Amino acid sequence: MKIAIVLCILLATVVGAVAYGRRTRKSATLAEWAVGGRSLGTLIFWFMNAGEVYTTFAVLGISGYAWALGAPAYLAFCSVSMSYAVGYWLMPRIWKAGRLGKLVTQADFFAARFDAPWLGVITGLIGIASLIVYVQIQLVSLGLIVQLTLDNAISSSAATILAGLLMIAFVFVAGIRSAAFAAGVKDVLMIIVVVLLSATVASKVGAGSLLDIFGMVEAKHPGIGKFPGLDPSSPTTAIWLMTSAINIALGNWVFPHLFQMSYSARSATSIRRNAIWQPLYSLAYFFIILLGFAALLANTHPPGDNLNAALLQFVSERYPSWVIGLVAGTGFLLALAPGALLLVAAGSIFTRNVVRPFAPRLSESQSLALSRASLVCFAAVAVYLSLAQKGSLVKILLDAYSAIGMLAPGVFLGFLWRRTSATGVLAGMLAGFIALLAPFSAHYWGTHWPQWEPGLIAMAINAGVTILVSLVTPAPAPAAVGIGLLDSAAPPATSRTGYKVGA
Repeated sequence: MKIAIVLCILLATVVGAVAYGRRTRKSATLAEWAVGGRSLGTLIFWFMNAGEVYTTFAVLGISGYAWALGAPAYLAFCSVSMSYAVGYWLMPRIWKAGRLGKLVTQADFFAARFDAPWLGVITGLIGIASLIVYVQIQLVSLGLIVQLTLDNAISSSAATILAGLLMIAFVFVAGIRSAAFAAGVKDVLMIIVVVLLSATVASKVGAGSLLDIFGMVEAKHPGIGKFPGLDPSSPTTAIWLMTSAINIALGNWVFPHLFQMSYSARSATSIRRNAIWQPLYSLAYFFIILLGFAALLANTHPPGDNLNAALLQFVSERYPSWVIGLVAGTGFLLALAPGALLLVAAGSIFTRNVVRPFAPRLSESQSLALSRASLVCFAAVAVYLSLAQKGSLVKILLDAYSAIGMLAPGVFLGFLWRRTSATGVLAGMLAGFIALLAPFSAHYWGTHWPQWEPGLIAMAINAGVTILVSLVTPAPAPAAVGIGLLDSAAPPATSRTGYKVGA
């Protein structure tokens, strides 16, 4: 029954997604495949945008963090709400810049706004690297779900490889419209699963109510509900919570797939309406954290003490096969729908911003074919990295946000300050990556500011260097500035360097 339910969920969703994508598709172009022809309505944009709230990270990562560490899992509440507050201001500007410049990728923005195609190549490569790290989260989770579905009949390595093949197959038949449809199905199933598990979990662990679970876990593990959590020596204090949440909020919409998703909305009103109401999704984290605490109460021990598998192990031990099938089927969609958006973004960036500057005669059909072929390579790299990944999904996510945060100063300053220059953005990124990745930097932050999120420190250094260098280097041409500072005159089709906006 378990496998039958999983197959029914997957087949029904894929058939519906493909049918929806073909019915609404306007043309077989890279822009249609990558940004949905810039015409996604409020409802479908809602589900696609909300896909970033309900992912395998949200369910497996946060519940596992609650099971292993306790209070640090509260990061989910803060980061989602703060991200949408930032998104209310930033996403409409991204949308308008995309319309004005006919942009398809995030790297298009950097190339056009700073009048520097070479900056588009550099930021495109950084964006692809960050997306591959993000795909890891989906693959690690999907591998665990494959093992749950097959009763651990295959190894974790084989499960991860199979997960990668499933994701590639889904992306090839999807595109952004189909992925948005799958995201809607996923969100509905996610709510059903959370309600079902939350309504029954108290009886599974011998508690009288949901609130009793919190009391019982606090009695059994004193301090679990307060920072720093189960480990008194952990740096996960309130300062860690605030700096990590700010880092996520500032970096969230800078992720290339979310930046690119902003182009796809039909109007700025759709974007703002979503940003107002979607923080309500974060309320589900209360129940997800509750399930992690319940797994701890039930003495759940996932294989190898893998905290990412804590919730799946708990469900497999305490629930009937039809519930396990529903959870597994929903889990597949939690990984496949966001994974599709990640790979679509990576493929389109590679074609438009890494290859096309050196091969400007590529046709639309050739660009689309190259994008699809390249994402297979990116998925393969993500699978390879995932095979050796044993860390927490939350830790992987924080690392990804720290890396992509190096593009944040360029994005925000590009919309706020006309003097921001390409040289300044490059210098800021170099300084930020040194502050983030150099061994002496990591040692210094760990010794002197152990409770601070290193990514936020590096982002601040990045912003400072960007401003200082921009003050002493030439500003971009007025036509390029107009892409970001939307009160400026609309830019002509071609900037002074020859970068063709919308090409």
